[in-house]
Amino acid sequence: MAPRATDATADAQLAKMGYKSELPRNLSMMSILGLSFAIMAVPFGLSTTMYITLTDGQAVTVIWGWIIVSLISLSIAASLGEICAVYPTAGGVYYWSAMLSTKEYAPVASWITGWLTLVGNWTVTTSINFSGGQLILSAISLWKEDFVPNEWQTILMFWCVMTVCALVNAFGSRYLDIINKICIYWTGASVIIIMITILTMADHKNSAEFVFTHFDASASGWAPGWAFFLGLLQAAYTLTGYGMVASMCEEVQNPEREVPRAMVLSVAAAGITGVLYLIPILFVLPDIKMLLGVANGQPIGLLFKTVTGSSAGGFGLLFLILGILFFAGVGALTASSRCTYAFARDGAIPGSRLWSKVNRRLDVPLWGLVLSTSVCCLLGLIYFGSTAAFNSFTSVATICLSASYGLPILVSLLRGRKLVKNSPFSLGVYGKAINIFTLCWISLAIVLFCMPIAIPVTPQGMNYASVVFAGFMAISAGWYFIRGRKSFVGPKGIREEDIIHAQDGGLTPETSENEMGKGEKRLEVI
Repeated sequence: MAPRATDATADAQLAKMGYKSELPRNLSMMSILGLSFAIMAVPFGLSTTMYITLTDGQAVTVIWGWIIVSLISLSIAASLGEICAVYPTAGGVYYWSAMLSTKEYAPVASWITGWLTLVGNWTVTTSINFSGGQLILSAISLWKEDFVPNEWQTILMFWCVMTVCALVNAFGSRYLDIINKICIYWTGASVIIIMITILTMADHKNSAEFVFTHFDASASGWAPGWAFFLGLLQAAYTLTGYGMVASMCEEVQNPEREVPRAMVLSVAAAGITGVLYLIPILFVLPDIKMLLGVANGQPIGLLFKTVTGSSAGGFGLLFLILGILFFAGVGALTASSRCTYAFARDGAIPGSRLWSKVNRRLDVPLWGLVLSTSVCCLLGLIYFGSTAAFNSFTSVATICLSASYGLPILVSLLRGRKLVKNSPFSLGVYGKAINIFTLCWISLAIVLFCMPIAIPVTPQGMNYASVVFAGFMAISAGWYFIRGRKSFVGPKGIREEDIIHAQDGGLTPETSENEMGKGEKRLEVI
């Protein structure tokens, strides 16, 4: 087994926040950048959600929607990075909400944010691997055009993808660093290969006017302006994963510096990658009605086949996207298991003592991984009741993660941003404006992505995001009233003196030996 890397300064700061360092710090900034990039999985995410923008506006929604949401996501990532630099813990946004709140509201702020983060992590992992299963099955239709997988075939393939990702996380954790780095190169090479191939092999190319100005939302049934905003779900969903990497803070050396940088750089890289991927796609885009008519709901394989003129050529390009699926699925489940572990560590999930255990032989929170995998597999069963299940997963993931990102930013803003004034990753004089801008977008996104992408709505095509969201929130509220309100006081590191100290400028990377000793007394040995 590889030696466990450590960082005495980071471990001391973690102890000050009330936690014992239990995970090896084997990941670098480049690895976290790769993990964030893997979770966003730009070519894969854009390919599996292409039906959304083709329905809600086509070219204008595809390219300009992507650019707009990329800029918004940069603002959110920068806002979160500023906070993360002060409180670099696997608890991420729910820990931040508690530390930034007043002592009387810290527990409830932490509870709400934590459950939003947890559900967001679970559903984004579900959506990635579920769409991955659909995409794998869509490859069959490249040769057998009348093949339409039934519900059981889709669910079983989804479970297979989940199992592979879980096994890699459990038994290949020591290789996550290299896997995350390979992701960057695989994604970049895939985009270049796809771009060159489709532009050189396409018999027909659309005009630049079509690529940058064509707008048609007639297939959605919505008013044009509203359809454009609904179509932003494609970009918003693809670009939600950057905040999830905060859960890896306890596996990185110098996390107060490296994780915020990775968040922002990954969004910037994702934005550029998306533009390079989408513009060639739009130039060679075939008949849109044909793409929307694909029975399996995943038109990208047919697009590649049409452009290259052969099933083999289409599969070759699709294989590159499926490679990105592997990195995305593994990365999302990694972040989800760490989020589950961190939240369970503070007693906020039923059965917390089990889910918060770290397997010393594998150096992973194994039971947190098991719970995350099991919940995702169970969520997939929604597909038996709704063929639009994937749309529900993407919407719930986007809503929950966006809301969880917004809450600590809101609390910080309401308290005059004084708690992050000494952040090593400060936004300076622009911080307030950036925070307000991000909160306005998040408020709009929560409403937008509960809507169906097209009307009239049928029971099978309904967006059940609000139902899934309400179900998880009911579980959260129920557990809070059963146990949380009696025993949950927020993250275990939170003390009244910590909050008072935070009000005077926040925690800093430097930890005195005296404060370190105080922190160690609050550690829970599992």
